[in-house]
Amino acid sequence: MQTDQSTTNLRALVPVPIRPAIPAPGRPPAVLRANVAWALAGNAVYAASQWGMIVVLVKLGTPEMLGQFALGLAVTAPVMIFANLALRQIQATDARGRYSFGDYLGLRLATTALALFVISGLALATCRTGETALVVILLGVAKGTESISDVFHGLFQKSERMDRIAQSLMLKGPLSLLTLGAGIVLTGRVAGGVLVLIAGWLAVLVLFDYPIARALAVGRSGGRIVPKWSAATTWPLFVLALPLGIATMLNSLNTSIPRYALEWTVGERALGLFAAISYLKVAGTIAIAALGQAASTRLADFFARGESASYASLLARLSGLGAMLGGFAWLVSLVGGRPLLTVLYRPEYAEHLAAFQILMFAAALEYVGSLLGYGMTAAGLFRIQPVLFALSAALNVALSILLIPGRGLEGAALASVLVAGFQVAASLASVLLALRSVPKGRHP
Repeated sequence: MQTDQSTTNLRALVPVPIRPAIPAPGRPPAVLRANVAWALAGNAVYAASQWGMIVVLVKLGTPEMLGQFALGLAVTAPVMIFANLALRQIQATDARGRYSFGDYLGLRLATTALALFVISGLALATCRTGETALVVILLGVAKGTESISDVFHGLFQKSERMDRIAQSLMLKGPLSLLTLGAGIVLTGRVAGGVLVLIAGWLAVLVLFDYPIARALAVGRSGGRIVPKWSAATTWPLFVLALPLGIATMLNSLNTSIPRYALEWTVGERALGLFAAISYLKVAGTIAIAALGQAASTRLADFFARGESASYASLLARLSGLGAMLGGFAWLVSLVGGRPLLTVLYRPEYAEHLAAFQILMFAAALEYVGSLLGYGMTAAGLFRIQPVLFALSAALNVALSILLIPGRGLEGAALASVLVAGFQVAASLASVLLALRSVPKGRHP
């Protein structure tokens, strides 16, 4: 669930530092097109459902209840994303078969259990009320369930069955709306809604993901889905994945930092309002993810063959499209932001029109930065990405401390703009330096 993760399942918003796998020469183009279509459809349905969960909380609950939910996501997302260690991407690109599915499943189960322990400790130590702590812990359990599904999806992806991933997301998305809404109506509490949500996600894991994984594993491990823990494989796999876990955690943390500051300095109501208006950025990220995923292989091929002019031209066109999409979203917020917020949410959300407009400007920068991130990955700039995210997080903390106590939601939105601008500048500088390193004899 990403509302931040959708990120989580919007996992391509900022790519992890793994060079995209080059398809085999004989792979039918129709398979590629079908996989892209299924991925786009699955992510679109799931992302729409995640936004729908925000709407459900707005319509059935209060800003305070939405604040509890948003805080739960802000606390659990960085911890769980780090615990995931980008194992799905590593599994899908493990062309040599160095590790079995049992190795990936065993490590994922171990790190998920550790993450739940950390999330529970953070909730009990930092939440102001027991109800909020309970919501955070339950959301940790929900995201842990999703984490297990994610490692099964890595097996689907490795088997080039993107249709199965999309079908799982299409089941889980609408079911999320139904279970969360039903739980809130029955109990009148966010915790009750999340508890029913967990039951729905467990049903998808057990009744859909697991049987398909068993079928796909027939040719790999005799159909057995058994976690493996071995010092000879688990520890090397952990060491391999650790830098990717750090990078993805820092990226998620950048989304969560202003929300921590809002909850701490202004309160859960302000956090709920901010979460609702900021989630409208997600619509554009679906298109950005599709662009980046479709172009990654070609960008990597251009760079590997030294065709720097072709690489730069394609990346510039992609970045231009991202800027155009973000600019259009910002223009919509300037012209019709107030009625949009009133219709989608409630009139009280439209009172924060200025923050919404600033956030849409930040979205334009984030779209460009995300596409430049795909360019960095295609160019093999792996080690610089954790450093870039760490600097962004440090800047985010400083800006949140400086701007949010006095300016509230607008301060959080301004911090998002400045951090996104820094990421665009740093990513562009990294790409330009990489282009300068291409031997002159290899230029077309």
